[in-house]
Amino acid sequence: MKSVHIDRSKRLKDEPTTGHNRWHPDIEPILAADVDEEVVLETRDAADGQINPQMGPKDLAGLDAKVAHPLTGPVYINGAEPGDLLEIEYLDIVPQPYGWTRFRPGSGFLRDYFLEPYLVHWTIENNWATSESLPGVKIFNGSFMGTAGIAPSHDQMEQWNAREEDLVSRGGIAHLPDPQDAVPGGYIADEGLRTLPPRENCGNVDAKQLTTGSKLFIPVNVDGALYSVGDGHFAQGDSECCITAIEMGATASVRFKLHKQLAKERQIVFPRYSHPGYFLPPEWAAPRNFIATTGMPISNTGIQEGEDITLAAKNALLNMIDLLEERGWTREQAYIICSVAVDLKISNAVDLPNVTVSAFLPEDIFEK
Repeated sequence: MKSVHIDRSKRLKDEPTTGHNRWHPDIEPILAADVDEEVVLETRDAADGQINPQMGPKDLAGLDAKVAHPLTGPVYINGAEPGDLLEIEYLDIVPQPYGWTRFRPGSGFLRDYFLEPYLVHWTIENNWATSESLPGVKIFNGSFMGTAGIAPSHDQMEQWNAREEDLVSRGGIAHLPDPQDAVPGGYIADEGLRTLPPRENCGNVDAKQLTTGSKLFIPVNVDGALYSVGDGHFAQGDSECCITAIEMGATASVRFKLHKQLAKERQIVFPRYSHPGYFLPPEWAAPRNFIATTGMPISNTGIQEGEDITLAAKNALLNMIDLLEERGWTREQAYIICSVAVDLKISNAVDLPNVTVSAFLPEDIFEK
């Protein structure tokens, strides 16, 4: 069994031989692994260890802003070639004992509604996360790796950057290459893709079903595939609406398989994932005791929009926040609860004009 250990008292920039925080095919691998060989990778949290239990919301403004996500790797998988489909099996994901959730101005799904920073600290113990900021709330262990992927080819990197530049030119939001806080430095810092969005190489998909026992499949783009992982989450609602889950450092044990030339033969472009059983105990994978709010594409001024799933999802969340306010939580507390525990699901995409999204809150997170 091979492993990569990190010094959790150090930032990635102080231990750059353990990883990177940009996607680029020229980043040197730190480890080589054979097919079917178990590899253990210690990882840093999404903010690169900058957040600690003594901090408050006002301290967030002083953090390095472009460190996300510090990844451990790359791992060179012997025999991997472009056209292969890489299979990553998650054998175990072990959380660190501290986690945090925050939102900040200008970020998150409801960024137009939450204009001040907010921070919650979590104690992780015996498969549960609790916080003094949310008394009576207990979140069950759903540990998974929020960001995991392989290197893009040079051609892919150029294409993806071009399409994101085009989006920005049309008024959209994308995080273009920026050398600030980049590891490694040099031309990779100038050219490397930010790890904030997921892409065809997987990356920051934040799929909470990728728990222990799951398998992730990614089309290989470069020799060796160059797999990296980080951004551990103890638990998350489907959507991670406030922009963070219960963020934590973690240790991931993985094993690789190669499906030779399957991606090329079947024209597989985007990642896939599977799980042989429940990704969590059944009562948490599909809450047995829940309340749900709904949202439809109607603006707060009463204008009817058509087929706007995004607006419907925002309304479902806002209605859930209202429900939690009725129960005595502040809007800030409610937004955090939504991000770590509430699942958004498309209930109806065909009954026009009111496509419908539902927000599901598991009642069992509240102590009786």
